[in-house]
Amino acid sequence: MYSLTSEPFKLDRDVEAIAVPTGETIELPAGVVGYITQALGGSFTIFVDGSMFMILGHNADALGKEPLPAPTLPENATQQDVEEAVWAQLKTVYDPEIPVSIVELGLVYECVVKSGDKGYEVAIDMTLTAPGCGMGDVLVSDAAAKIKLIPEIQSVHCQIVFDPPWDQSMMSEEAKLETGML
Repeated sequence: MYSLTSEPFKLDRDVEAIAVPTGETIELPAGVVGYITQALGGSFTIFVDGSMFMILGHNADALGKEPLPAPTLPENATQQDVEEAVWAQLKTVYDPEIPVSIVELGLVYECVVKSGDKGYEVAIDMTLTAPGCGMGDVLVSDAAAKIKLIPEIQSVHCQIVFDPPWDQSMMSEEAKLETGML
C-alpha cells in the first residue's frame, strides 16, 4: 500500500497543487518537472524546485497517471455495506508528509452513517496530528470528496475537532511500525 518513490515527471497540463505544509493552493503550469515522492490513496506528493506539493487524485492525468477507479457498492447494498465503503475510502486519505492513512494515524474519531430520504448521510469528526497543521482543510476536503464518490451517498459533513487531543497512542500498530515509532 505504501509507495515511496523518486519518479521523475513532467506536467502534461496546468494543474492545481497544494503546498505542503501550508495548505495554500497554487497552479503549476504545464511543462514543470519534478519528482513524485509518494503515491498513496490516489493522491501524489511531489517535489518541484525544493518545494513539496500534493496533487489530488482527480488530477492524476496531469502527472501521466490514471485516477483510482470509483468505489462501488454491491447490488441491494445494506447500511453495513455503505459503512464499510466509507471506511475503505477514509483509508485512502493520506497525510502528504507521512506515508500513513488518516485512519491508521488515529485521526478519525467518529464516523456515523445514517439512512436519509435520498441516500445516506455521513458525519465525520476527525483531528490533526498538530492543531496548527495547514493541511487540515485539505485532509477534510479529500476525505469528503472520496466519500461522495460512493454510490448512494447523499451528503458528507467532515469536521475537525481537538477534543480529545491527538497523541501517538492513537496510532495503529501498523502506523507506528511504518513511522518507526514501534
